[in-house]
Amino acid sequence: MRHLKKRFQFLNAARGTRSAGRFFVLQSTPVENDDWGIGYTVTKKMGNSPQRNRIKRRLRAAVLTCKDQFIDQHDYVLIGRADVLSAPFASLVEKLETALKRTHKTIIVG
Repeated sequence: MRHLKKRFQFLNAARGTRSAGRFFVLQSTPVENDDWGIGYTVTKKMGNSPQRNRIKRRLRAAVLTCKDQFIDQHDYVLIGRADVLSAPFASLVEKLETALKRTHKTIIVG
């Protein structure tokens, strides 16, 4: 697992497939690296910095729980929403699994 840090990586993922939900938007795109990469984005509209950091921490924990379901040679970006803070962790993981399945179906079919 790689962590996306450069702006062009986030822009590249934005051009790929996306799956939007109540808690986050998942963007995915194929890349030429051997493993998969993940990046997190939370805008200032979601609250002050402690709230944004808490959203990112919860998303990171959900990704670690579902890490076996990510596909190598793909970059993923999770755009967090404010509802992540009030969601039970089990439902957050369930929604991430569902979003990954939808995204992978699009990748395989498309």
